[in-house]
Amino acid sequence: MKKCLHCIQRVALISALAHEPKILIMDEPFVGLDPKAVFDVKKVMNEMIKDGKIIFFSTHILDVAEKLCSKVAIIKNGKLIKTGSMKNIKGDKSLEKVFLELEG
Repeated sequence: MKKCLHCIQRVALISALAHEPKILIMDEPFVGLDPKAVFDVKKVMNEMIKDGKIIFFSTHILDVAEKLCSKVAIIKNGKLIKTGSMKNIKGDKSLEKVFLELEG
């Protein structure tokens, strides 16, 4: 049977959330999901945060990180180069602009 990334990603997310963890660590949780599934995952993440749970997730989609995260860490070549609250890291700029400045 041919497996699709979308199905595998959904099963992985359901498995991670089923036991209602206090801390959740995810790597690129939105890859392979359709827009409705992305919306649903973001909703669940926001509900978890409101319940006092902690979510660590890595992403290359900086506008999503900017909207969802209260804290951020930027890693370059395996080294932590910037960390702090989203407000302190980005100031009046977008997270994308800050990241590109750090990369340059």
